[in-house]
Amino acid sequence: MEILGVIPARYGSTRFPGKPLINIAGKPMIQRVYERSKQVLNNVIVATDDERIYKAVQSFGGEVFMTSKKHKSGTDRCVEATELFISEKSLKIDVVINIQGDEPFIYPEQIQAVVNLFKKRKTQIATLVKPIINTEDIFDENKPKVVLNTKNEAIMFSRSPIPFIRGEKKSDWIKKKFYKHIGIYGYKFDILKEITKLKPSYLELSESLEQLRWLENGYKIIVDKTEFESISIDTKKDLKKLSQAGLL
Repeated sequence: MEILGVIPARYGSTRFPGKPLINIAGKPMIQRVYERSKQVLNNVIVATDDERIYKAVQSFGGEVFMTSKKHKSGTDRCVEATELFISEKSLKIDVVINIQGDEPFIYPEQIQAVVNLFKKRKTQIATLVKPIINTEDIFDENKPKVVLNTKNEAIMFSRSPIPFIRGEKKSDWIKKKFYKHIGIYGYKFDILKEITKLKPSYLELSESLEQLRWLENGYKIIVDKTEFESISIDTKKDLKKLSQAGLL
């Protein structure tokens, strides 16, 4: 099974322009994500639409492909980059791991956990969840929640607290099982090509969560649970918090 790790990286982030190139303890953030990914995967590439990111990746010896500026999501960018990689290397890719470019502290164990889910031939799409351990995260709309079935397949993703615990004080909900989504995905490459051709769906547009489009169209998302926290840098405030916590 040939696996390719793809790190989509845009320069023009609305909330934090130039984010992939910010300095994280002496290295650009995109380099830290790349190096951690390489601890697990033989083949890792950055997919960008910006010459500055392209040159930065080349400068630290990483593999990078220039992709269209027209892509509306990192998923779309993954498809183009994978096709470019296949064309250049003449290598068949079975599974693509979409690794977030704004998580410089991603644990290699998390990437490996997603890879392991593809040992089952029936796996189409794979991702991770983490048990929620504080009440604040249950009600934080920026931390999507996930409900699973008995086969560890995702039933629903939502920015709202799911499930709703009827008849109990919200302060007591933490005693129940809540899971938040960890934003790393794996796809069978043929499935990845299929889902990028789907039209935006009602639930996706309502929640602004792309994965709901896949569920609405009948695709299965297999989930593994991780105890590792996901630390993403979406804004300059996030960067300041990490600095105050001594992580930078």
